[in-house]
Amino acid sequence: MKKWIISIVVLVLVIGGGSWFYYSKKQNENQVMAVANPVTSVQKGKLQVQISGLGSVESASSEDVKASTNAEVDEVLVSTNETVSKGQELVTFTDGSDPITAPIKGTVTSLTVASGDRLNSGTVVAHITNYKDLQTTVKIDELDISKIKKGQTAEVTANAFPDTTFAGKVTDIAEEGDTSNGVSTFNVTVQLTSPKNLKVGMTTEAKILTASKDNVLYVPVEAVHTNGNQKYVMVKSSDGQIASQVVKTGINNDSYVEITSGLQEGEEVQLPSITKSSTNSSGNMRGFGGMGGMGGMNGMNRGNWGNNGGGMKNGGGN
Repeated sequence: MKKWIISIVVLVLVIGGGSWFYYSKKQNENQVMAVANPVTSVQKGKLQVQISGLGSVESASSEDVKASTNAEVDEVLVSTNETVSKGQELVTFTDGSDPITAPIKGTVTSLTVASGDRLNSGTVVAHITNYKDLQTTVKIDELDISKIKKGQTAEVTANAFPDTTFAGKVTDIAEEGDTSNGVSTFNVTVQLTSPKNLKVGMTTEAKILTASKDNVLYVPVEAVHTNGNQKYVMVKSSDGQIASQVVKTGINNDSYVEITSGLQEGEEVQLPSITKSSTNSSGNMRGFGGMGGMGGMNGMNRGNWGNNGGGMKNGGGN
């Protein structure tokens, strides 16, 4: 009887110990602990703002060839896929009328006329496409279209050549937009300067440069917060103290924002805190009260700062 009781006690202890070990392990695995706020230095250099759009490659020179008189065709001087120059004779007439000539240089992509045909003025007899004169038409969101101007430069990449950048320039901006699912976009045409290896129909992304400044101070966008109409950052002093500093901002892109007043090059500013979740062996880093871009800079109640020392220092206005 005593052995039986001892066996039960041992079994209970084993089960209880195993349960406690499993529970403790799960607790440790799911433990989330705060990590000190990272800091970054105020940088000085060039800051650029680009607006992106997706599109495809197309020929900038592509025209129908039409007859300009009523006459019978004597001879067709070219064939499909032949390369022609501007002004080159394509079709002659039996009555000696002026021949049909190529309106542009390029490749004859279609030909619908033969010797002996009777043509009427305005009849399309061929089509010519210049595959060396290329452009891309990309769609730009209605919120950004006001920033796009003719003559702005662009960097164009193609899915077929991900490691190559092609230079371009904005040549046309659509006056009317296209609406889909409640979102309006406008076609913007970018002429490609040197479209080597690109082919009509390839998908592209164009990054259009809308603003650029040299020798400006800038910080990551997530370092800037708002309190009403006032923008501020958290500055770390040489003795490790943290204090809020009012700043003025200028241009910004998705990553950085210009600081026009309130900071100096090399000063350290605090970024939002992050947390480390040890749910697996490698661990996961994730934001804790993280920030958005300039359009979503956080207010005083956003972010999770450590020991914030001192009050807000005025850096020169809003």
